[in-house]
Amino acid sequence: MNDKFMNGLLTVAGKMQSNKVLSAIKDGFIDNMPIIIMGSFCTLFQWVITTTNPGYASLANINGMAWLHVLEPIFTTANYGCMNFMAVSVCILVAIHYAENLGLKGDRTVPAVALASFVTLINTNPTAAYTAKALADGSNGALTAAGDGTASVNVALSGAVTSTYTNAQGLFVGLLVGILATLLYVKLIQSGKLKITLPDSVPPNVAQSFAVLFPTVITVFVVSLVGFCFTTFLGLNTFAIINAIFAPVKAIMTGLPGFLVIVLIMMLLWWFGIHGPNVMQAVYAPFLTAAAGTNNALFATGLSPYASSVSASGEKYALINNPFMSTFFSLTGSGITGGLIIAIMLFSKRDDYRAIAKLAIPCGIFNINEPIVFGIPMVMNPLLGIPFFLAPIVSVALGYFLTAVGFCPVMVVDAPWTTPVGILGFLASGGNIMGAVSQLICFATSILIYAPFVIASNRQPATEEAAA
Repeated sequence: MNDKFMNGLLTVAGKMQSNKVLSAIKDGFIDNMPIIIMGSFCTLFQWVITTTNPGYASLANINGMAWLHVLEPIFTTANYGCMNFMAVSVCILVAIHYAENLGLKGDRTVPAVALASFVTLINTNPTAAYTAKALADGSNGALTAAGDGTASVNVALSGAVTSTYTNAQGLFVGLLVGILATLLYVKLIQSGKLKITLPDSVPPNVAQSFAVLFPTVITVFVVSLVGFCFTTFLGLNTFAIINAIFAPVKAIMTGLPGFLVIVLIMMLLWWFGIHGPNVMQAVYAPFLTAAAGTNNALFATGLSPYASSVSASGEKYALINNPFMSTFFSLTGSGITGGLIIAIMLFSKRDDYRAIAKLAIPCGIFNINEPIVFGIPMVMNPLLGIPFFLAPIVSVALGYFLTAVGFCPVMVVDAPWTTPVGILGFLASGGNIMGAVSQLICFATSILIYAPFVIASNRQPATEEAAA
């Protein structure tokens, strides 16, 4: 029975890792991670360095340092370029990887096709609400301020793209377009029936452009036609439809019960010697990244980073997102094996465990756990496997509780996952010391969870020698 279960799990994990779609999604999000981190830190720097908002402990609020406020546009514009075009970058990166997975390598038209297809679904004539005063200040004379200038009027814009299409709210559309448009484009090329062949005297780059002309035209036209049909005949916005479809799944993935299931699956894979997050990343990354983008956008508006905070438009922070996962699940590595290292150094009498723990300390500081996982080993370990599962589950649940009750701020900055414990909690919470305190509490809890099992393992060498 155990062998059947293990073989079945390994088979499923292997298929997930080799799946062309899931692999493209995972690689696309990994490639986009530096941009997300850059955008997150720009928001952090804005509120701890350049803002003059009296509600923040910013350097610019220190006497003589107000000049730092002049630098604020550097961070706000950089953040806008990174976070408000998240859907665009993911669409392009996923398309590139998926085309390669389908066997079309080196085709430089793929990202352009994906981008053009994505843009065809965007309403470039949106209606925006402006106050009469704002319109009067920058109008062409057709409008004048009325009363106190706060009356709101709707104005139709032409040739404009609002960030609601390109930021985290449009992420799932970008993801689907990157996959489906690329699939159609590649299949049309691989059919060989639409290729325009030019004489050998034509430069290769020109010949290649004409060779993919019809697949490009058809792909972009088909995506545009789909958007047209939804809008014209059904009166529905393509982005709203896709987001509505994904909303229940997103609610599960970013809710505590659903996320704990993901944690359990990742730890189960680790226990069998498979890198759990690598296998599951394509499943959770789109949802947690979208939640992180939303949180960062709310934090950039100056909304206090706590679970009880509500924006003027009624939006609330998502408690579970990418930085939450880094802070409370993978601190010192999956399984929170840093807790195991300290428990071994404090309570273990086994020379082999202590030697491995000493070697694993430098990696554990930067949240890399392979030395301890495969050195002990944790793989298929019936005794230490119990706290290996239990520690991250308790940490995630405790971190969620501390955040929900307001003890810990919401995680709003996607800091690098290799950032040491405490520092990571501080940065991810927008520079709040309680984020560091909360992460350290969860880490201390993991030590307590591992300790009795490490003590119990002290009996194993004698048993093994007696058996020999």
